[in-house]
Amino acid sequence: MALGYVCMNRTLRERDPPLRCNRGMRERTWEERGLPYASELTLQNFRDLREILEWNREHGIDFYRCTSDLVPWHSQYDLEQLPDYEEIREVAEDCGAFVREHGMRLTFHPSHWVKLASESEDTVENSLRDLENHGAWLDLLGLDRSPYYGINVHIGAHYGDKSATGERFRAAVERLSPAARERLTVENDDSESLWSVPELVEAVGDPLGVPIVFDYHHHTFASRGLSHREAFALAAGTWPDGVRPATHYSEPARLHDDPDAKPGAHSEYVASVPDWLARESDVMLEAGAKERAVLALRESEAAGAREPGRPE
Repeated sequence: MALGYVCMNRTLRERDPPLRCNRGMRERTWEERGLPYASELTLQNFRDLREILEWNREHGIDFYRCTSDLVPWHSQYDLEQLPDYEEIREVAEDCGAFVREHGMRLTFHPSHWVKLASESEDTVENSLRDLENHGAWLDLLGLDRSPYYGINVHIGAHYGDKSATGERFRAAVERLSPAARERLTVENDDSESLWSVPELVEAVGDPLGVPIVFDYHHHTFASRGLSHREAFALAAGTWPDGVRPATHYSEPARLHDDPDAKPGAHSEYVASVPDWLARESDVMLEAGAKERAVLALRESEAAGAREPGRPE
């Protein structure tokens, strides 16, 4: 199993200077400083991504969800227009080579504003552009066009008619270029009224061949009578042969951190990952402590394995 974390490495963020790959700018700054500054930030982000990947490797973390703020204001230009493009390309290729050399997995999860099934054509166009940008970044990294290096989205709404919403989603997916389309995955939602695993299999997985990323915590809110293991098996069946399913695992904050937290809020750390989930998928921990949650879980598991009488 590969066990991963989301976007920010807290340990590296606390260094001086901090390491992070989500440098961005406000609209006013974009208007004042434009492409040269966007290029400078993008180069810094890719350089820090390389160091984050190296830190991950040194600590046995082979799964990483990169921030979608990697290239600021990318909706306004093509990568090749950046003044530092050639240097950015070299650093990106080095990042990708490191990922491939060490068998690591790198994915993206664009923001909730990406709504391919929206009733607004402007929203759909913006969503398509955002996904194409993510595909361009993965191409720049030199990583395969495969859901192994996934660009993960939600349908995230039903607009009062799930059938029509599913049709719009499928139509939008068919408009994507191979760079985005062949990496696309879709995740089950955390609301009874939204998209469960079996609904996604029927609306997206079976007709389009888009793999379903199973979110363990989300399934609690829209189980449709399926156990977690049954729902995972359905989702896993949508992944192509030879590509290990990706899953998300979190525990509720009200269980560990804050009894008054909303039911869907994630805890800072997790107590354990189900053995079957770890055996059969690469697991992204969605925990507030980020990389520290991964390390703490591993330490806890190692300590448990050393307990007298505990089976190896």
